Amino acid sequence: MHFHPADGSLGEETYDGLLALLAEMTPVVEAVPPDAALMDVRGASRYFGHPPAELAVLLRVRALARYGADCTVGIAANPTLARMVARDGPPGAVRALPAPDAVAAFLARKPVAALPGVGPATARALCAYGLDSVGRVAEAPLPTLERILGSAAGRRVHERARGIDPTPVTPDARARSMGAEHRFATDELDPGHRRRALLALADGLGARLRGSGQVAQGLKLTVRYADGSSSTRAKSFAEPTAHSPDLIAAAYALHAALALQRARVRSVALRAERLRDGHAAAHQLSFDPADEKARRVEAVVDRARALFGPGVVGPAAALDVARDVA
Repeated sequence: MHFHPADGSLGEETYDGLLALLAEMTPVVEAVPPDAALMDVRGASRYFGHPPAELAVLLRVRALARYGADCTVGIAANPTLARMVARDGPPGAVRALPAPDAVAAFLARKPVAALPGVGPATARALCAYGLDSVGRVAEAPLPTLERILGSAAGRRVHERARGIDPTPVTPDARARSMGAEHRFATDELDPGHRRRALLALADGLGARLRGSGQVAQGLKLTVRYADGSSSTRAKSFAEPTAHSPDLIAAAYALHAALALQRARVRSVALRAERLRDGHAAAHQLSFDPADEKARRVEAVVDRARALFGPGVVGPAAALDVARDVA
């Protein structure tokens, strides 16, 4: 299910509210930041006595009424197919792929980048060997894909190109994560602009974490492209942190790992994950005076923001994008 807010920006509070709305129908809801979710409605369909398509229509009406957000719903046998079916539809569409014999035809002509989990770098590697469509990837021998992408990635792409995805919908604890997103006014090609957006996002996340007395054990980057596809990268910290320089460095490293060149980027989102109580987390003392100075400056900045508002001070390079962060 993809959400389409009326104002074009899906804030963290609205996203959480939409996830809670889905949870009213089934507890098996998995967040797919920044603007989607997966649901397993097999139990809900039996309980309420309605097929998935009818439940989807009801959820769409509720989302519009409560949050002014329309949605596109994809109904299929597994998460990969459901996400691809939903991606094809306009806002308000409820699209289903119920018949197993329809899967191959549905996937065959799609570009390989349309497969969830296949980012620009993986797509380029496959296209270099002529595997530019999902149908061609499905017909390729598994050993060939493993040589191109590696054992685990090759096997995963081979299965998904054939419509196979054994991954279950896993309910996640939203209280243990915190995120923010930046949507570009136009599709962004400049990596410098993307880095400035990440700087604003990571700096804001650090301030929110410290303000709530929490630290993060991991950081996830989601990049969404002009064609609706997305890439995700994640990093775990050696020790839990809410220190903005740590979050900024991790965000830059994740962005660099995607090896984006001429990708047209629609939005970038960061999510601090596996949150813990900051007071209970251990911190390794440092003998680096620069690190200690940075933490003292950070504390002063936090106090200034608490008194005069979040936009009163921040990284100079991020000031032109901070106001657009949702």
